[in-house]
Amino acid sequence: MMSLYSDGQYTPTAAAIAERAGVSVRSLFRYFDDVEDLAAAVIERQASLVYPLLAVDVAADDPVEVRVAQLVDGRVRQYELLAPAARAARAVAHRRPLVAAKLAEINAARREQIRTLFSEELEAMGPHDARRVLGAADVLCSFETYHLLREEHGLEPDVLVADLARTLLVLLRRDRD
Repeated sequence: MMSLYSDGQYTPTAAAIAERAGVSVRSLFRYFDDVEDLAAAVIERQASLVYPLLAVDVAADDPVEVRVAQLVDGRVRQYELLAPAARAARAVAHRRPLVAAKLAEINAARREQIRTLFSEELEAMGPHDARRVLGAADVLCSFETYHLLREEHGLEPDVLVADLARTLLVLLRRDRD
């Protein structure tokens, strides 16, 4: 299934998956209940590969520039690794509840990471502004933003990291300057 995703086939049939895997459709479904179950297993497998990249090696008292740089660099590395599966998951989430639930779980973890990493800056803004800035930071650091800038605008990863970090810093400091 992952190799089909890498080929741009985001909604492969059971027959195509089985053929790529070199097994029969019947054998495929000895291990998975249906294609949705298989897709959820793929997302879970990819998430297990990426969760180590989700960790940001910074201390709470590190300068905001260091925390921003580490977060953005980690996100772009994650997205580079996960792009085919992430695109596939988003293409089918509207009709596959297990996939949608897994995406929501991953997105919530990423949002909580931002809230934790920048709690000092967010608390200094007050609850209303903190909610708005957290939402904007979440969007800025999302796969969708990465995809748009990487695929549609053709930015290379190092340029993407620099631009996202600069923008996130402005966002986090907007009420202090």
